[in-house]
Amino acid sequence: MGRVTDRRKVVRLDGRERTTRADTLVVEEPLEIRVGGESLLVTMRTPGDDFDLAAGFLVSEGAVAESAHITTMRFCAGTDETGANTYNLLDLRLAPGIATPSTAKRLFAATAACGICGKESLDDVRTKARWSIADDPLRVAPETLTSLPDGLRAAQRVFDRTGGLHAAGLFTSDGRLIAAREDVGRHNAVDKLIGSAVRDDRLPLRETILMVSGRASFELVQKAVMAGIPALAAVSAPSSLAADLAAESGLTLAGFLRGDTVNLYARADRIA
Repeated sequence: MGRVTDRRKVVRLDGRERTTRADTLVVEEPLEIRVGGESLLVTMRTPGDDFDLAAGFLVSEGAVAESAHITTMRFCAGTDETGANTYNLLDLRLAPGIATPSTAKRLFAATAACGICGKESLDDVRTKARWSIADDPLRVAPETLTSLPDGLRAAQRVFDRTGGLHAAGLFTSDGRLIAAREDVGRHNAVDKLIGSAVRDDRLPLRETILMVSGRASFELVQKAVMAGIPALAAVSAPSSLAADLAAESGLTLAGFLRGDTVNLYARADRIA
């Protein structure tokens, strides 16, 4: 695995005082994911949990739903100028009968800001979702929901050192943290979280809440729906398309979790 953080010399200005000091930055590097040797995705990510990232992406695309759907994953021999493996090229193979996501319309190229560039419509999610979340029995107390940002923040170890990472956490209905992942890309953090679950054969993730730093975009709602997660909460706002998909899918969508306040954009009935 590559480095998660890097040390750089910076000049710090404090009023008229100028000092030179070392600062810790989060690493951002490209990862190319191949299926059977054919390139599927290039994403900018923070190294670490790359197998989970690849598996989670394939869940989001509707290709896999259990560990047996992926037969092998390995890093290829991508090297830097010293000849060392960069761990930035990952190749996997799918089980017989499991189709690779189509690249006929688009070659997946994900930046740290966009996880599903080129997704055409809500229909694509509707047709690929394996589980219905509309009837999920999840119920959450308001005080539990508003406590989740603090619970997620407490799990952000690398953020404490860099201040430059997004996070995603999976919680139980009573606010217990199941798992958390960090990445320079918000969608990558979610893919790493979902990927760890599918590799442990824990999908669908019923009666759970996905908590994310930042905003709730369409691609994050999509990922929650595809993993069978019935609720998504974010510290910032959702987009209109995210709210549309949440309402159509039966996903509880919460935004602007600040202190004791929260806005509920879809399926507010799950918040007791």
